[in-house]
Amino acid sequence: MAFGGEIRNGAGDGRQPEQVWIPVGLVLLVGPPASGKSSFIQALIDQDKIDPEAVVSSDAIAEHYRNTSVDRESADPQIFQERDRRVTARLASGRTAIAESTNVLPHARARLLAIADRLQMPVTALRFIQSEKVLLEQNQERRNAVPAAEVSRYAELMAKHAGTGQLYAEGMSLVQDIPGRAQHRTPSQAARLFEFRTAR
Repeated sequence: MAFGGEIRNGAGDGRQPEQVWIPVGLVLLVGPPASGKSSFIQALIDQDKIDPEAVVSSDAIAEHYRNTSVDRESADPQIFQERDRRVTARLASGRTAIAESTNVLPHARARLLAIADRLQMPVTALRFIQSEKVLLEQNQERRNAVPAAEVSRYAELMAKHAGTGQLYAEGMSLVQDIPGRAQHRTPSQAARLFEFRTAR
């Protein structure tokens, strides 16, 4: 299974942007396990491009309250209720909220989009699209590797349900692909391409 391998600007034309500006609002990370979401976010934090408090991770919430990792579309509803509460609080105060979960299925994105719509905040989707081969390699390198079959399953779901056109049709204001190993970019190099606006 292969995904498109180019970083895309908002028009989705495959050109390499010099800099991408992300508006204040809801930012959805969209990608299978092991696609590089957490590494990219950490690079943004290390480069002082985002406030660490902006990141709302369902997996981190699960580890805090349940002492277990639950960063999946069908996790404990209580975890996602807490995630939604934190996202709502950030957006209601006019600050960016970055939803760090897989977000590869429409129903998972829909509840977050509804929050942003209610608060009249734009939504940016950052897609992490790597080949299944790269995903499996990166999964093996992770401290908390998940079963290979799960990585493959989420890769297939990503291909079917998180295309650029579909994300725009769902109401995204901007869809941007994040370059990774297949594009010969480290998380730090990818993070340097992005700037986050701090005020509406």
